Amino acid sequence: MYARPLEIYSGQNIAAKEILRELKRLNYKLSSYPKEPGSYRYRDDEYVIVTRSFQFWDGVEPSRRIRVLFNGAEISRIENASTRAEESLVRFDPARIASIYPKHNEDRILLQLSDVPEMLVKGLIEVEDKRFYSHTGVDYLAIASAIGSSIFKGKRIRGASTLTQQLVKNYFLSNTRTLSRKLNEAVMAILLEVHYEKNDILESYLNEVYLGQDGNRSINGFGLASQFYFGRPIQKLKPHQYALLIALANGPSALNPRRYPEQAKRRRNLVLDVMHERGILTKKQRDRYKKASIKVVSIQKGGITQYPAFLGLVKRQLRRDYKEDDLSSAGLSIFTTLNPQVQHKAEQSLSSSLISFEKGYNLKEKSLQGSVIVTDVNNAEVLAVVGDRQPRYSGFNRALDAVRSVGSLIKPAVYLAALKDGYSLASIIDDSPIEIEQKKDEPTWEPQNYDKEFHGEIPLFMGLVNSYNVATVRLGLDVGLPEVAEVISDLGVRRPFKQYPSTLLGTLSMSPLEVTQMYQTLAASGFYSPLRSIRAVLDAKGKPLNRYPLSVSQVVSPQHSLMINYALHLVTQMGTAKYLKELLPDGMRVAGKTGTTDDLRDSWFAGYSQNYLTVVWMGHDDDKPTRFTGASGAMQVWAKLMNAIRIQSLSISPVDGIEMAWIDTISGKKTGSNCASSVELPFISGQLPEETGECTSGVTSWFGRIFK
Repeated sequence: MYARPLEIYSGQNIAAKEILRELKRLNYKLSSYPKEPGSYRYRDDEYVIVTRSFQFWDGVEPSRRIRVLFNGAEISRIENASTRAEESLVRFDPARIASIYPKHNEDRILLQLSDVPEMLVKGLIEVEDKRFYSHTGVDYLAIASAIGSSIFKGKRIRGASTLTQQLVKNYFLSNTRTLSRKLNEAVMAILLEVHYEKNDILESYLNEVYLGQDGNRSINGFGLASQFYFGRPIQKLKPHQYALLIALANGPSALNPRRYPEQAKRRRNLVLDVMHERGILTKKQRDRYKKASIKVVSIQKGGITQYPAFLGLVKRQLRRDYKEDDLSSAGLSIFTTLNPQVQHKAEQSLSSSLISFEKGYNLKEKSLQGSVIVTDVNNAEVLAVVGDRQPRYSGFNRALDAVRSVGSLIKPAVYLAALKDGYSLASIIDDSPIEIEQKKDEPTWEPQNYDKEFHGEIPLFMGLVNSYNVATVRLGLDVGLPEVAEVISDLGVRRPFKQYPSTLLGTLSMSPLEVTQMYQTLAASGFYSPLRSIRAVLDAKGKPLNRYPLSVSQVVSPQHSLMINYALHLVTQMGTAKYLKELLPDGMRVAGKTGTTDDLRDSWFAGYSQNYLTVVWMGHDDDKPTRFTGASGAMQVWAKLMNAIRIQSLSISPVDGIEMAWIDTISGKKTGSNCASSVELPFISGQLPEETGECTSGVTSWFGRIFK
């Protein structure tokens, strides 16, 4: 499984240190004169990088030697390092982030025999089974020689197993050293040779042989071993590296080059001697390669579970599209949407914030939990998923499975339903006390506002901006619960829920992923696209099996979408999320909504910039109160993350049929732009308020236009 590949281009807003982090993640090597694929140099605001070739879903990306020039935190030019010709776009090989569904904790990168360098194949056969192409599965001459050594030299019988016998043992038998097992092994090896061609057996061995251990994951086959020890494809290795891999087939634990480099070097040099004796290497080559030190890359942490929360999402999509057997044995290459840099920032932001909250509020250590999901607003790709304050924890995934009351996060759907029903942002709605009869034997429901006050008649947008509960309930009941439920469904929420008046205040429960889907539609200007974590899947031969193109349908009209997005921007300027102005860079425009449930049990914030949507949930697993509102808890995590990932200021495109007017925030009447309590709002043509009012006293001030 691979992360998204880094793509760079001239004019891109990306710092040199960000590219450095990516190169280190890809295990590129620093070099004073980079010429090998996977090497680089950086000095004086300039990179020289030799990229690796890679088989993508849309073809092979060739290796390139490029020069990347910077002007501050922006790429000023990318050019061919030799010809100085400008390169318009460069795509790096993607980071290998995980392996999933390995049977019996075995992992491998499947190779065809034609993929394996001829020198490695010849060396393996000469060292492990020099009569491979002539015996029938059992090498009787090797057995006789081993027995002779045992009788006359007192040595234990060993080294007589053919590659076919080793393959049989790995596939079908245990490692117990008994006569019956050896007899079974010999018989099965002969039968295997009857039914399969030699090259088929050799190819299977190359993919099956055990060559190392990474935690509870076994490293099987030369394809994965090449990456595990050298960080590069097997086709890019040198002869002394072939020799080390061949040596490891004799005993990867005892010859582990990371733990026992001297033992590994001695065995490697023996392999080089054999390769010279059999004419594979010249004496000069043999002597030069024997001087080479044992250099292996450091183990990249994570193995199967480096990003467990994100992988949980990928697995769900894969199970929808593939059979379980195909996933566990087909050798698929899965290209995901994961952005490692955004994922890292999301993990840091959540974990550090929760620790800070616990210290600042004298809470029990490690008592708070949370989740974060980040998407690309433009294409609905999921860039990061964090499901626990300890990001590597692979247990309960709160981002996908914590189904919690969403509180005021549901309110944009109520107000959107009202706009579709003919209301405008300046329509007057009622925030006075209301009593609602419920089922028999249940008390009358009297919703309250968070500030325990009522505000009388107010413009519609102020009900959303200030998250007034009573005004929202009155509005939703007037529009109709079925109409509100229809909007919630249109926005992408597929979970069934009962339509009660309390639903209007978010008593329905959703997972953070479902909330993200809902707000993705809002952020994408009313276009619904299913969230996706996979871009493409290739089979073991590099052939595309499945593409995951962007699927888009417009579920909200451009006019209504513009108005609800405008109102959600006002939430961050003059409403429950106005403190964001202190947390984000000056002039940074975003839209969002706080969410707080009864007794402060859940703290939510869903918000978006021009390019990123992020949803944050905070709470206790046992549903106890947290002391945090959406603004004092989740929104702080959100701001910390969005400051770290280069967000772009929100800019809403004008649409036909919309006109702007200055409105008094108290009366909802038209005013001039010079009123301290006025704000400019969008209206569908023909819905402008007819009355013009006087300036009223207020605390609202002009905040700047967000139109492109």
